Parts: sequence; structure tokens; C-alpha cells
Amino acid sequence: MPLTPQEALQRTIEHREIFHDEMVDLMRQIMRGEVSPTMTAAILTGLRVKKETVGEIAGAATVLREFARPVEVVDRTHLVDIVGTGGDGAHTFNISTTSIFVVAAAGAKVAKHGNRSVSSKSGAADVLEALGANIELQPEQVAACIERCGIGFMFAPVHHPAMKAVAPVRREMGVRTIFNILGPLTNPANAPSILMGVFHPDLVGIQVRVLQELGAERALVVWGRDGMDELSLGASTLVGELRDGVVREYELHPEDFGIAMAASRNLRVADATESKAMLLSALDNKPGLPLEIVALNAGAALYVAGVAESVADGIVRAREAISSGAARAKLDQFVATTRELAGAVA
Repeated sequence: MPLTPQEALQRTIEHREIFHDEMVDLMRQIMRGEVSPTMTAAILTGLRVKKETVGEIAGAATVLREFARPVEVVDRTHLVDIVGTGGDGAHTFNISTTSIFVVAAAGAKVAKHGNRSVSSKSGAADVLEALGANIELQPEQVAACIERCGIGFMFAPVHHPAMKAVAPVRREMGVRTIFNILGPLTNPANAPSILMGVFHPDLVGIQVRVLQELGAERALVVWGRDGMDELSLGASTLVGELRDGVVREYELHPEDFGIAMAASRNLRVADATESKAMLLSALDNKPGLPLEIVALNAGAALYVAGVAESVADGIVRAREAISSGAARAKLDQFVATTRELAGAVA
């Protein structure tokens, strides 16, 4: 017998787990709009208070993937997503978004899943739009974009129309719920490898095991000890790595790679315009912190994508892609391709 919403709520109140298959059934009811807003809010609150388990998150993510509009990428070799949960409160420029151009220029393919800003000053969609890209491509156009230039951006509202069912409840609640950690797990292109930043140290071990359960081939889940949802320059970074079906947890330090430590507050921006300026300074190889943190994160992405043998090797490849001008050229190619595919005059 499927769990009723009332039974699910009672479980959370008693700090008991909703098992994977029960969560799948419950989340299907929620996404179909069959659970009242009041009950949905109560269940989301209960899950948050008791803390979501690997099975609950994996079950919910499975349903969101079911309801998504898929992007069919034919050749998925070296296909990676670089994404953060956001919510780290750091308000830095778009580091993972900058990294996609470096990673694609160095030989990987990127299926980037993102949205407008929720908690930061500038979300991935905001800065890509500021750069002139068309962010609202349909699934088949995104697949074509990946084929042509090695990068596709999947704007969450286009690919997850069923999320409209919970949008009013989430907006009214105004607090973090399981949906905040589901976004990065629901890549519509089902990228086999992922570099994911998270907003809390507990999520490193949880999310990497969720990805393992969801069938990811390789993953790096990271949290900087200064609170960043990226590999950080300001502190060591906790890492959960999935490779060959095995999870390992360890720490990385910027100085391991010859990168000097620096406070993340120096990477803060007020809006998408400031974020765009930092993004361009990194891609234009201007010495400074934006360049260093992008090299570090792009290096990790190249490692998890299987292009580089190690993070250190990835950083070398990332620096070469930037210094040669290939990363900046990749940005220009991506912007032009999105506009062509959308039918706009490039």
C-alpha cells in the first residue's frame, strides 16, 4: 500500500524514514498536484527538520527526472555537469558557469543545468543572459548546441515544467527544502559525470551517495571549509568522490596545487554585471583571484569528466585552455550558437 501524505507527515514528525519507493510514490503525487499546498508544506518542513536521508533524496530525484523534458545527447563521452546547490551565502561571481567554457575548450562536453538567482546575487542564467546568450532553448536545441560547440545550458523552468506545481508553496515558505538539493541531481541530459558544490558539510557524504544510487558514473561533491559551494581558495575543501562504484571522502587544499590561499570575500559581486566582469577577466587570463579559482574548479571538472588524470593535471589543462585564448573563444562560440539556434540574429 502506498503511503498517504498524512502517514508520510507522521513519519517525519516521529523522525522516521520515508523509504525510497514510498518517497517515489509520494513525490509523484506532489508533482501531479494531488497533495494540498498545506500538506505539501508540512511534509517539506517535516523532512527538513528530521533531515532528509539518502534514500529520500534519491527517490525524490528519480521522480523529478521522470517529470523533466529530457535532452538527448548522442555522444556522452566526457559529458559533465558543473553545478552548485547555491545557498552558501558567499555571493561570489559565477565560478562554475565561468568554468564551463574552460572545460569545453579543454576537451570535455558540458551539459549545464541552472536557473536564475535564488540566494546569490547572480545565478547561472542571469550571467549567461548578460553575456548575450539565449538561455531559453528547447531540449532538442540544447542537444544541438552541445553537438556544435560542446556546451549546452538547460534553463530549469524550460526543462522542469512540473515544478510549477510546488512553486507557490516554496515561495510562500521562503525556507530551504529538499527541492534546493534536488536541482543539481536532476540534469535533463543525465550527464554521466558531475562536479557539484553543496552549501553544508553534511551534504558532501549524502549527495555523493545519492548520485551513486542514481547511477552516476563519476562525481565530485565539494564544500569549502569557508562555506563556499565550490573548491575554495580560502580554506581546504571537503570532497566526496564517486569512481568505479566506490565512494571516497577526503580534503583538498589550494596549496596542494601551488595556488595561494585567498579570502572568498574578494570574489563577491553585487549583480550579474559585476559577475560578468569577473568571468571575463578570468577567461581573458588576467592575473587575479577569479583566474585562480576558475583554474582550480575547471581542473576538478576535467578530472571528473575523464579528460584529465588528476585534479593537478586538470588545472594544467585548464590554464592552457585559458592562456591560449581557447576558453574565451568557446564563450563567444557558445553565445553565437545559442542565438543562431533560437533564430535570433547573432
